[in-house]
Amino acid sequence: MIALSLAEIAAAVGGQTYDIPDPSAQITGPVVRDSREVVPGSLFAAFAGEHADGHDYAAQVVRAGAVAVLAARPVGVPAIVVDDVQRALGALARHVVARLGATLVALTGSAGKTSTKDLIAQVLRRKAPTVFTPGSLNNEIGLPLTALSATEETRFLVLEMGARGIGHIRYLAGLTPPKVGLVLNVGTAHIGEFGGREQIAQAKGELVESLPADGTAILNADDPLVRAMASRTQAKVLLFGESGEADVRAENVRLTDSGQPVFRLRTPSGCSDVTMRLYGEHHVSNALAAAAVAHELGMSADEIAVALSEAESLSRWRMEVTERPDGVTIVNDAYNANPESMRAALRALVAMGGERRTWAVLGKMAELGDEALAEHDAVGRLAVRLNVSKLVAVGGREAAWLQLGAYNEGSWGEESVHVSDAQAAVDLLRSQLRPGDVVLVKASRSVGLESVAQALLEAGAEGEVAAR
Repeated sequence: MIALSLAEIAAAVGGQTYDIPDPSAQITGPVVRDSREVVPGSLFAAFAGEHADGHDYAAQVVRAGAVAVLAARPVGVPAIVVDDVQRALGALARHVVARLGATLVALTGSAGKTSTKDLIAQVLRRKAPTVFTPGSLNNEIGLPLTALSATEETRFLVLEMGARGIGHIRYLAGLTPPKVGLVLNVGTAHIGEFGGREQIAQAKGELVESLPADGTAILNADDPLVRAMASRTQAKVLLFGESGEADVRAENVRLTDSGQPVFRLRTPSGCSDVTMRLYGEHHVSNALAAAAVAHELGMSADEIAVALSEAESLSRWRMEVTERPDGVTIVNDAYNANPESMRAALRALVAMGGERRTWAVLGKMAELGDEALAEHDAVGRLAVRLNVSKLVAVGGREAAWLQLGAYNEGSWGEESVHVSDAQAAVDLLRSQLRPGDVVLVKASRSVGLESVAQALLEAGAEGEVAAR
């Protein structure tokens, strides 16, 4: 964070100082909420969680070098006491962002936010120092913490914004007002909480409504609900996609034999060829979104193409591709799942598999509400239509719907199976995998299917190969 005195921080957040001998003492390190991340110069934000209360660690973090604690009550060590720590953290982020000379880029969407954010960051940091959201810390706590990690040298601040209801993105954009706002898509993720795609579009569009007149709204020309958001902003509009009306678009899209996208990038400033290291055709749209941001911020088509071609996956369990010594390929995409990302992952699996056997190890997609049965059934049916070799549906009711959809679509019999839990899936795969097979593992985060991918990788490291 930029250096701030405790007195300035207290004024910015409307807090009272307690047990602070020198209000001019400065925070020169990061703002953290995890006591294990404290380093000398830190400010520790004490949150009272379900299993632990950060206030109980106040003395410990000060001994570790924290200058003070942002707290909801006096804690016996230097502290800035506020009514609401979360709100105070947001107010501090707003104060710091106003002091920065950085351009703020914010993005949202139903699917692909984190992968696209990582692409944008990898492209922009070739131009100037860039700070971006780690992982998917895109909520009312994660976003301010990311903004507060910027320094005087930061020129681009790339922030992922998530929403679980109307008003969430408006609130986040108020904390960190963006100059460039990107909306990727409107899908069915969290549709059970929102009530419908129109409500999701209403929430996502709050981002473009927050842009200033001299800002830029970057919208997906291939998604009608996103394209329609152009009428909701006073900012300049830049379109990306494969549509002919897109300002930044992809031409001659194809996949390599290993499932990596290749395309011709066309921007208003020129054209250049891209060969991505990421897997799956869905990354073309993500790459175009990143390219549109970079173009708007002054990068040439050639610079963008080189950066996209060299970009890698920065966040864990998102299409992580690992080949075992026996030739079995594990695709760990277990961080999260919704109908759109499930379909994209299945298509990527088939493209990567080619003539090899493909396994889709799938679990529950959460927060689909009344659409849950239909959406799980549809994913199971799609696995059959794409000629996935084997479907392993893992878990309870939703997994049964996946398996039933596959069975009804193709009368798969032994080609689709429903197992009770992750260990059962591991046992099945260990007994049936053959060298050269490709295995996709994907479900909502709450299912924890990354344990399946990890167990299969460990089995491969131990030289475990099926007899057949």
